[in-house]
Amino acid sequence: MPSPLINAAVLAERLEAAPPPTLLDVRYDVAAGPRREAYERGHIPGAFFIDLAHDLASAPGAGGRHPLPTAQWFTNAMRAAGVDGNRPVVVYDDAAGLMAARAWWLLRYFGHPDVTLLDGGLAAWTAAGGRLDTGSNTVSTPGTFTAHPGGMPILDAPRAAALATAGVLLDARAPERFRGEIEPLDPVAGHIPGARNHSTRDNVTDAGRFKDPDALREAFAAAGVDTTTEVGAYCGSGVTAAHQVLALELAGIVAALYPGSWSEWIADPSRPIATGPA
Repeated sequence: MPSPLINAAVLAERLEAAPPPTLLDVRYDVAAGPRREAYERGHIPGAFFIDLAHDLASAPGAGGRHPLPTAQWFTNAMRAAGVDGNRPVVVYDDAAGLMAARAWWLLRYFGHPDVTLLDGGLAAWTAAGGRLDTGSNTVSTPGTFTAHPGGMPILDAPRAAALATAGVLLDARAPERFRGEIEPLDPVAGHIPGARNHSTRDNVTDAGRFKDPDALREAFAAAGVDTTTEVGAYCGSGVTAAHQVLALELAGIVAALYPGSWSEWIADPSRPIATGPA
């Protein structure tokens, strides 16, 4: 399987080709919202801004803070960003891929055949000497992409609960949120009973680039995961857990995403909640 990552040097070469890949800038702050102003101050030339909460999710509710968008909604959002069905797409952010991985996963889930994430994001691009443009780009001709769901495995709440006992369900949040010591975003703290904590921050280096596959495999093995394990991942709202799925793929492990994640789990008060380290 081709790597889900692209580095800055290769991206620079491909942007000189005809046609170049479609570039999506997915800068977003979970607490503050879309970072369009940062995009307008400087982005990779040709990139289109994507609003994670608007373009990559449905309205919050019983399905969590960032439920999956419908196929039609995602089709419209991607076409508005110039995404074609047969043209490569590269996504990036300035947060070690934690936000852009949502776009990577959704494009894969909805059937796009060629999508990669810029390893190291905007910092890697500028470190490699890449220039930035200011302002906003607009699409003159809408893209041709049509979303067809089912390209990546997903879990609902009952299947996530079952996987926590029959396989491995990884909680991608910070350890203190997993333990229930703090909860800055959701009204209830804790984790799904039986889940194991492996923070997405452990998937990347201090420079914000993904660790090599051997290091990832070793870290996931410590959480009880190997190529024979049925694995799922969740987080607070299904955003950073996509980063976990990508890291697992780099390690050679297929994982399902629980899109509703913790924010959907706690919407039903009958669902059990665990706290503590295990």
